[in-house]
Amino acid sequence: MSDPRDLPPLNALRAFEATARLGGMSRAGDELHVTHGAVSRQIRVLEEQLGVALFRREGRGLALTEAGQRLREVSAETFARLREVCAELKAGSRQGPFVLGCPGSLVARWFIPRLDRLNRDLPELRLHLSTRTDDTELHAAGQDATLLFAESDPPAEVRAYHLAPERIGPVLSPYCPAYLRLKEGKLSALRAERLLHTLSRPQAWPQWFALQGVAAPELHYGQGFEHLYYLLEAALSGLGVAIAPETLVAADLKAGRLVAPWGFAATGAELALWAPGRLADERVERLAAWLRMELAEA
Repeated sequence: MSDPRDLPPLNALRAFEATARLGGMSRAGDELHVTHGAVSRQIRVLEEQLGVALFRREGRGLALTEAGQRLREVSAETFARLREVCAELKAGSRQGPFVLGCPGSLVARWFIPRLDRLNRDLPELRLHLSTRTDDTELHAAGQDATLLFAESDPPAEVRAYHLAPERIGPVLSPYCPAYLRLKEGKLSALRAERLLHTLSRPQAWPQWFALQGVAAPELHYGQGFEHLYYLLEAALSGLGVAIAPETLVAADLKAGRLVAPWGFAATGAELALWAPGRLADERVERLAAWLRMELAEA
Protein backbone atom coordinates (compact mmCIF):
# COMPACT_ATOMS: atom_id res chain seq x y z
CA MET A 1 0.00 0.00 0.00
CA SER A 2 1.43 3.37 -0.98
CA ASP A 3 2.17 5.99 1.60
CA PRO A 4 -0.27 8.95 1.25
CA ARG A 5 2.75 11.25 1.72
CA ASP A 6 4.39 9.92 -1.45
CA LEU A 7 4.84 12.47 -4.22
CA PRO A 8 4.34 11.79 -7.93
CA PRO A 9 7.53 11.35 -10.01
CA LEU A 10 9.58 14.53 -10.24
CA ASN A 11 9.77 14.33 -14.05
CA ALA A 12 5.98 14.22 -14.24
CA LEU A 13 5.66 17.26 -11.99
CA ARG A 14 8.30 19.13 -14.02
CA ALA A 15 6.45 18.34 -17.26
CA PHE A 16 3.18 19.59 -15.78
CA GLU A 17 4.69 22.78 -14.32
CA ALA A 18 6.43 23.68 -17.59
CA THR A 19 3.29 22.97 -19.65
CA ALA A 20 1.07 25.02 -17.32
CA ARG A 21 3.55 27.92 -17.23
CA LEU A 22 4.35 27.99 -20.95
CA GLY A 23 0.86 27.17 -22.19
CA GLY A 24 1.64 24.10 -24.28
CA MET A 25 3.39 20.74 -24.38
CA SER A 26 5.61 21.64 -27.33
CA ARG A 27 7.01 24.68 -25.52
CA ALA A 28 7.46 22.60 -22.37
CA GLY A 29 9.31 19.97 -24.39
CA ASP A 30 11.65 22.61 -25.83
CA GLU A 31 12.48 23.90 -22.35
CA LEU A 32 12.98 20.42 -20.89
CA HIS A 33 14.84 19.18 -24.00
CA VAL A 34 12.41 16.30 -24.60
CA THR A 35 9.76 15.60 -27.23
CA HIS A 36 6.13 16.67 -27.17
CA GLY A 37 5.21 13.00 -26.78
CA ALA A 38 7.45 12.58 -23.73
CA VAL A 39 5.77 15.53 -22.03
CA SER A 40 2.34 14.13 -22.89
CA ARG A 41 3.26 10.75 -21.37
CA GLN A 42 4.56 12.32 -18.16
CA ILE A 43 1.37 14.33 -17.71
CA ARG A 44 -0.71 11.21 -18.36
CA VAL A 45 1.28 9.38 -15.64
CA LEU A 46 0.64 12.28 -13.27
CA GLU A 47 -3.12 12.34 -14.00
CA GLU A 48 -3.37 8.58 -13.50
CA GLN A 49 -1.54 8.74 -10.18
CA LEU A 50 -3.64 11.65 -8.91
CA GLY A 51 -6.89 10.29 -10.32
CA VAL A 52 -7.92 13.64 -11.81
CA ALA A 53 -7.70 15.41 -15.16
CA LEU A 54 -5.31 18.37 -15.11
CA PHE A 55 -5.94 19.72 -18.63
CA ARG A 56 -8.88 19.84 -21.00
CA ARG A 57 -8.94 20.54 -24.70
CA GLU A 58 -10.00 24.05 -25.62
CA GLY A 59 -9.99 24.70 -29.35
CA ARG A 60 -6.52 23.84 -30.59
CA GLY A 61 -4.96 24.40 -27.20
CA LEU A 62 -5.09 23.22 -23.62
CA ALA A 63 -6.79 24.76 -20.60
CA LEU A 64 -6.25 23.87 -16.96
CA THR A 65 -9.04 22.15 -15.05
CA GLU A 66 -9.86 23.27 -11.52
CA ALA A 67 -7.51 20.56 -10.20
CA GLY A 68 -4.84 21.73 -12.64
CA GLN A 69 -5.20 25.30 -11.43
CA ARG A 70 -4.62 24.18 -7.83
CA LEU A 71 -1.57 22.15 -8.75
CA ARG A 72 -0.14 24.93 -10.95
CA GLU A 73 -0.21 27.45 -8.07
CA VAL A 74 1.73 25.15 -5.77
CA SER A 75 4.11 23.70 -8.34
CA ALA A 76 5.03 27.08 -9.82
CA GLU A 77 6.00 28.47 -6.43
CA THR A 78 7.80 25.28 -5.40
CA PHE A 79 9.91 24.99 -8.56
CA ALA A 80 10.71 28.72 -8.44
CA ARG A 81 11.97 28.35 -4.87
CA LEU A 82 13.98 25.25 -5.80
CA ARG A 83 15.65 27.09 -8.67
CA GLU A 84 16.39 30.06 -6.42
CA VAL A 85 17.87 27.99 -3.59
CA CYS A 86 19.98 25.91 -5.98
CA ALA A 87 21.35 29.10 -7.56
CA GLU A 88 22.18 30.51 -4.12
CA LEU A 89 23.89 27.31 -3.05
CA LYS A 90 25.99 27.32 -6.22
CA ALA A 91 26.88 30.97 -5.68
CA GLY A 92 27.79 30.30 -2.04
CA SER A 93 30.09 27.46 -3.03
CA ARG A 94 32.23 29.72 -5.21
CA GLN A 95 35.46 30.92 -3.66
CA GLY A 96 35.67 34.11 -5.67
CA PRO A 97 35.51 37.66 -4.30
CA PHE A 98 32.28 39.24 -3.15
CA VAL A 99 31.27 41.70 -5.88
CA LEU A 100 29.37 44.75 -4.66
CA GLY A 101 27.67 47.12 -7.08
CA CYS A 102 27.94 50.69 -5.81
CA PRO A 103 27.47 54.21 -7.24
CA GLY A 104 30.76 55.89 -8.07
CA SER A 105 30.16 58.71 -5.56
CA LEU A 106 29.83 56.20 -2.72
CA VAL A 107 32.93 54.34 -3.85
CA ALA A 108 35.05 57.50 -4.04
CA ARG A 109 33.79 59.41 -1.02
CA TRP A 110 32.77 56.71 1.45
CA PHE A 111 34.19 53.29 0.62
CA ILE A 112 37.77 54.06 -0.40
CA PRO A 113 38.66 55.73 2.94
CA ARG A 114 37.31 52.61 4.72
CA LEU A 115 38.57 49.86 2.42
CA ASP A 116 41.63 49.04 4.51
CA ARG A 117 39.52 48.70 7.66
CA LEU A 118 36.89 46.58 5.88
CA ASN A 119 39.56 44.24 4.50
CA ARG A 120 40.97 43.81 8.01
CA ASP A 121 37.55 43.22 9.59
CA LEU A 122 36.16 40.96 6.83
CA PRO A 123 39.18 39.40 5.11
CA GLU A 124 37.16 36.37 3.97
CA LEU A 125 34.89 38.64 1.90
CA ARG A 126 37.62 39.70 -0.54
CA LEU A 127 35.41 42.62 -1.53
CA HIS A 128 35.47 43.84 -5.11
CA LEU A 129 33.68 47.13 -5.82
CA SER A 130 31.91 47.51 -9.16
CA THR A 131 30.80 51.06 -9.94
CA ARG A 132 27.47 51.47 -11.72
CA THR A 133 25.22 54.35 -12.69
CA ASP A 134 21.83 52.61 -12.79
CA ASP A 135 20.13 51.45 -9.57
CA THR A 136 18.10 48.91 -11.53
CA GLU A 137 21.18 46.84 -12.40
CA LEU A 138 20.58 44.41 -9.54
CA HIS A 139 21.28 41.28 -11.50
CA ALA A 140 24.34 42.47 -13.34
CA ALA A 141 26.65 39.57 -14.20
CA GLY A 142 28.82 38.58 -11.27
CA GLN A 143 27.35 40.98 -8.70
CA ASP A 144 26.49 39.55 -5.29
CA ALA A 145 24.76 42.65 -3.89
CA THR A 146 24.04 46.32 -4.62
CA LEU A 147 24.44 49.32 -2.33
CA LEU A 148 22.13 52.20 -3.20
CA PHE A 149 19.99 55.08 -1.99
CA ALA A 150 16.60 53.39 -2.38
CA GLU A 151 13.50 55.52 -2.87
CA SER A 152 11.07 52.58 -3.12
CA ASP A 153 10.60 49.03 -1.89
CA PRO A 154 12.77 46.37 -3.53
CA PRO A 155 11.38 43.92 -6.09
CA ALA A 156 9.82 40.76 -4.66
CA GLU A 157 12.83 38.63 -5.57
CA VAL A 158 15.29 40.93 -3.73
CA ARG A 159 16.27 40.76 -0.07
CA ALA A 160 16.83 44.25 1.40
CA TYR A 161 19.05 45.20 4.34
CA HIS A 162 18.16 48.61 5.75
CA LEU A 163 21.25 50.62 6.72
CA ALA A 164 20.43 54.29 7.35
CA PRO A 165 17.88 56.94 6.35
CA GLU A 166 18.94 59.31 3.61
CA ARG A 167 19.33 62.94 4.75
CA ILE A 168 20.18 65.69 2.31
CA GLY A 169 21.18 69.31 2.78
CA PRO A 170 23.06 72.27 1.26
CA VAL A 171 26.82 72.45 1.82
CA LEU A 172 29.52 74.94 0.90
CA SER A 173 33.19 75.51 1.46
CA PRO A 174 34.67 78.29 3.61
CA TYR A 175 36.49 79.26 0.38
CA CYS A 176 33.18 80.09 -1.31
CA PRO A 177 33.08 83.86 -2.07
CA ALA A 178 29.61 84.12 -0.53
CA TYR A 179 30.56 82.17 2.62
CA LEU A 180 30.32 85.08 5.08
CA ARG A 181 26.85 85.97 3.80
CA LEU A 182 25.60 82.38 3.72
CA LYS A 183 27.08 80.90 6.89
CA GLU A 184 24.20 82.23 9.01
CA GLY A 185 21.94 79.66 7.39
CA LYS A 186 19.06 81.91 6.33
CA LEU A 187 16.80 80.34 3.72
CA SER A 188 16.27 83.66 2.05
CA ALA A 189 20.00 83.91 1.32
CA LEU A 190 19.79 80.87 -0.96
CA ARG A 191 17.22 82.43 -3.24
CA ALA A 192 19.76 84.66 -4.89
CA GLU A 193 22.45 81.98 -5.21
CA ARG A 194 23.39 80.09 -8.34
CA LEU A 195 22.87 76.62 -6.93
CA LEU A 196 25.14 73.77 -7.94
CA HIS A 197 23.26 70.59 -8.85
CA THR A 198 23.46 67.21 -10.55
CA LEU A 199 21.72 66.54 -13.84
CA SER A 200 20.65 63.10 -12.58
CA ARG A 201 18.69 64.46 -9.60
CA PRO A 202 17.23 67.85 -10.53
CA GLN A 203 14.46 67.46 -7.93
CA ALA A 204 16.91 67.54 -5.00
CA TRP A 205 16.75 71.29 -4.37
CA PRO A 206 12.93 71.62 -4.59
CA GLN A 207 12.63 68.50 -2.42
CA TRP A 208 14.87 69.98 0.27
CA PHE A 209 12.93 73.26 0.35
CA ALA A 210 9.69 71.29 0.68
CA LEU A 211 11.18 69.38 3.63
CA GLN A 212 11.78 72.73 5.32
CA GLY A 213 8.04 73.32 5.16
CA VAL A 214 8.24 76.12 2.64
CA ALA A 215 7.29 76.27 -1.00
CA ALA A 216 10.37 76.24 -3.19
CA PRO A 217 11.04 79.74 -4.53
CA GLU A 218 12.06 80.32 -8.09
CA LEU A 219 15.49 78.70 -7.95
CA HIS A 220 18.52 79.95 -9.83
CA TYR A 221 20.62 77.03 -10.96
CA GLY A 222 24.30 77.44 -11.62
CA GLN A 223 26.67 74.80 -12.90
CA GLY A 224 25.21 71.31 -13.35
CA PHE A 225 27.28 68.15 -13.06
CA GLU A 226 26.71 64.68 -14.43
CA HIS A 227 27.78 62.91 -11.23
CA LEU A 228 27.48 63.70 -7.54
CA TYR A 229 31.21 63.17 -7.05
CA TYR A 230 31.97 66.08 -9.42
CA LEU A 231 29.36 68.23 -7.71
CA LEU A 232 31.01 67.77 -4.33
CA GLU A 233 34.46 68.47 -5.75
CA ALA A 234 33.07 71.73 -7.11
CA ALA A 235 31.68 72.63 -3.69
CA LEU A 236 35.03 71.82 -2.03
CA SER A 237 36.71 74.13 -4.52
CA GLY A 238 34.45 76.98 -3.42
CA LEU A 239 32.42 77.22 -6.63
CA GLY A 240 29.09 77.54 -4.82
CA VAL A 241 26.43 75.80 -2.73
CA ALA A 242 25.74 72.15 -3.48
CA ILE A 243 23.15 69.75 -2.11
CA ALA A 244 24.22 66.28 -1.04
CA PRO A 245 23.47 63.27 1.18
CA GLU A 246 24.89 63.73 4.67
CA THR A 247 26.59 60.33 4.48
CA LEU A 248 28.85 61.48 1.65
CA VAL A 249 29.97 64.75 3.24
CA ALA A 250 30.25 63.71 6.91
CA ALA A 251 34.06 63.48 6.79
CA ASP A 252 34.35 66.88 5.07
CA LEU A 253 32.05 68.48 7.65
CA LYS A 254 34.06 66.98 10.50
CA ALA A 255 37.33 68.26 8.99
CA GLY A 256 35.87 71.72 8.29
CA ARG A 257 36.33 71.43 4.52
CA LEU A 258 32.57 71.92 4.14
CA VAL A 259 29.88 73.46 6.32
CA ALA A 260 26.13 72.82 6.40
CA PRO A 261 24.54 76.01 7.82
CA TRP A 262 21.00 74.88 6.94
CA GLY A 263 21.27 71.34 8.28
CA PHE A 264 19.98 68.13 6.75
CA ALA A 265 16.49 66.67 6.30
CA ALA A 266 15.31 63.08 5.87
CA THR A 267 13.94 62.41 2.38
CA GLY A 268 12.11 59.18 3.14
CA ALA A 269 14.66 57.23 1.07
CA GLU A 270 17.31 55.07 2.68
CA LEU A 271 20.78 53.73 2.14
CA ALA A 272 20.21 50.01 1.65
CA LEU A 273 21.97 46.84 0.63
CA TRP A 274 19.97 44.79 -1.87
CA ALA A 275 20.83 41.18 -2.65
CA PRO A 276 19.17 38.87 -5.19
CA GLY A 277 17.23 36.02 -3.59
CA ARG A 278 14.92 35.84 -0.60
CA LEU A 279 17.20 33.59 1.50
CA ALA A 280 19.76 35.11 3.86
CA ASP A 281 23.35 35.02 2.58
CA GLU A 282 25.99 34.85 5.32
CA ARG A 283 28.36 37.11 3.41
CA VAL A 284 25.68 39.75 2.81
CA GLU A 285 24.62 39.54 6.48
CA ARG A 286 28.20 40.20 7.65
CA LEU A 287 28.68 43.06 5.21
CA ALA A 288 25.36 44.66 6.22
CA ALA A 289 26.32 44.47 9.92
CA TRP A 290 29.71 46.07 9.17
CA LEU A 291 28.11 48.86 7.11
CA ARG A 292 25.62 49.65 9.90
CA MET A 293 28.44 49.88 12.41
CA GLU A 294 30.47 52.20 10.20
CA LEU A 295 27.49 54.43 9.45
CA ALA A 296 26.64 54.70 13.15
CA GLU A 297 30.17 55.81 13.98
CA ALA A 298 30.43 58.34 11.16
